Amino acid sequence: MNIISLFSGAGGLDLGFEKAGFKTTWANEYDKEIWETFEKNFPKTTLDRRSISKIPSDEIPETLGLIGGPPCQSWSEAGKSRGIDDDRGQLFFEFIRVLKDKKPLFFLAENVSGMLAPKHKDALENIKNHFINSGYSLSFKLLNAHDYNVPQTRKRIFFIGFRKDLNITFQFPKEFEKKRFLKDVIDDLKNNVLSAKDKNYTNSDECKIDNHEYMIGGFSSMFMSRNRVRSWDEPSFTIQAGGRHAPLHPQAPKMQFVEQNKRIFVPKHEQLYRRLSVRECARIQTFPDTHKFYYNNLTAGYKMVGNAVPPNLAYFLAKKIIEDLNELQLNKLIIKNSITYEKKESFETQIASL
Repeated sequence: MNIISLFSGAGGLDLGFEKAGFKTTWANEYDKEIWETFEKNFPKTTLDRRSISKIPSDEIPETLGLIGGPPCQSWSEAGKSRGIDDDRGQLFFEFIRVLKDKKPLFFLAENVSGMLAPKHKDALENIKNHFINSGYSLSFKLLNAHDYNVPQTRKRIFFIGFRKDLNITFQFPKEFEKKRFLKDVIDDLKNNVLSAKDKNYTNSDECKIDNHEYMIGGFSSMFMSRNRVRSWDEPSFTIQAGGRHAPLHPQAPKMQFVEQNKRIFVPKHEQLYRRLSVRECARIQTFPDTHKFYYNNLTAGYKMVGNAVPPNLAYFLAKKIIEDLNELQLNKLIIKNSITYEKKESFETQIASL
């Protein structure tokens, strides 16, 4: 089932949807530091490198589904949180513009939990109303990726909608009772990591595992204001887009409290404190090791990984979407043609007849 992807980044959403049975035929990404990573990991997808604001809708292919994560810095609690007043915040309306013009069967849009801040209340309601007025039944929820087979605490909001004529209201999948933790995904990587070269240039030629290198350099007073270590039997802190704020490896003891907003590394164990590598962050985000990230400086690698939607979370949402569409199509065929489940045509042929 063909879909298109906006603000595609390194392809976390696309990987999850691909695993569920979708195929991204056309994608859009404006950040030149990401182009090589996306194109080499999705060689059969056409990547349009222009700003989405410069792409007329008639140059975007028809599609059955639209997915994407408009830039989140404008809404981030860690940033200036300017929201819709920032040009990047307004890119949400470019996503809605494409949705209105292409009218796919469904859409999915992801963004940071900072959109839920009280000062963004009116802007958030405006965005919701735009989705609804575009002709879609909207479902909206804050999800923690740790509830969906992802070994980190990561809260993000999702807007998911089906076209109103389909009469489907999306129900978010149930949370997993069994959780994954750091030991489950990065334990085997602890002994073969490399540090970055001077000024954090890549050491990729010497990495035994792609991207298994970590950023070097000091830690800011803000970083040292709280504990940055999670234990092996805990989920990771949120993987962020900034390498200097990457969580510390669980081999180290939790940081020692000194006073409010000040912690230190436990004396005599300072050598154990290092940032998680780009590959370790990717594992925690649930990217497979076959998904290689291309960069000259590790800053770009951490950014691509940290901004991505975890593929596992994307998969469970995509799986529910395709199940809803399959059920809809089967019901329509039974009612209209009085055929049995065993006689139904391929899903994509059916859906084209809607």
